[in-house]
Amino acid sequence: MPSTVDGLLVQWGDRLFYPANRMTASRTPVLTEAAVRQRAQVLRQRIRATVQRRAPQVMVKVTGGGRGMGAITAHLRYIAKAGRLPIEDDRGAVREGREALRAIADQWRFGGTRIPEVSERREAFNIMLSMPAGTDARVLRQAAREFAKAELANHRYVMVLHTHQANPHVHISVRAEGRDGKRLNPRKEDLRRWREVFAERLRAWGIEAEASSQAVRGSRHRDERVWSRKKLPGRGMAAGDKQKPPHMSPSHRRAGEAWARIAQALAASPEPSDRDLSSAIVRYVREMPVVRAVLARSAAQRELPGMTRSPAPRVTPTRTGPEMER
Repeated sequence: MPSTVDGLLVQWGDRLFYPANRMTASRTPVLTEAAVRQRAQVLRQRIRATVQRRAPQVMVKVTGGGRGMGAITAHLRYIAKAGRLPIEDDRGAVREGREALRAIADQWRFGGTRIPEVSERREAFNIMLSMPAGTDARVLRQAAREFAKAELANHRYVMVLHTHQANPHVHISVRAEGRDGKRLNPRKEDLRRWREVFAERLRAWGIEAEASSQAVRGSRHRDERVWSRKKLPGRGMAAGDKQKPPHMSPSHRRAGEAWARIAQALAASPEPSDRDLSSAIVRYVREMPVVRAVLARSAAQRELPGMTRSPAPRVTPTRTGPEMER
């Protein structure tokens, strides 16, 4: 039987890093004892990369799409810098120059249902894959190539590597209509899977990369506001301010429970490295923007009369090891 620590790590680590909508072969529904041990080691590596080494997050972004060949051709010229940069297609052929761009545009225009110069619907999608400055651009291109072959194999696409800006990135333009006539229509779940697949390809080439969700990172992004910024002395939030106060969303709470269970399991491990990792998780969660914001809100409520009190998440150590409470 696999150890209790490994079993709990797989149970809660999969919930944290591999949500149910993830549809890749690496998620094994039934694991043998040896597979549980191997899976637990992989999860330990991902947890260390996240909470100790703070591995960079990949970016996969749909930047728009061409409504007709006029817009598509303009985007091809942009990503290839009017033919000065090599452009690679779905067959692996690499070409340069304006003649190559015109040839690709003609292939897209007539290869399948004819694409008019102006269309009422998106005839192509523009995707950008990016990593922070310092990432090996050659590895980034190879990972992007493998990503496209895995996720866009049913479509015509081209890709161009950009290294002239701060962050190396790859532009992929993909024809919406597939070879079988089905049209690409990326949804939120697809973008999540695309990020994970791209990160996996980078890790396979030795580049530390993560694709964890905002909830796993405790990120608030656009909702990240300082609670006290618009409050008036003794009156709480300023009159007319309709911004929502910081709160823990259901996805944040689910992620918080998973982090807590993982930290508790590792704290009970006989291995010192596991217990150290548990302590690192506690520190990581304490530093999460959403946790800090909710704690700041709780402090403001204690200081200001007339404000409704609400519970805030607490992270406290126990005698046997770290424990996180929501």
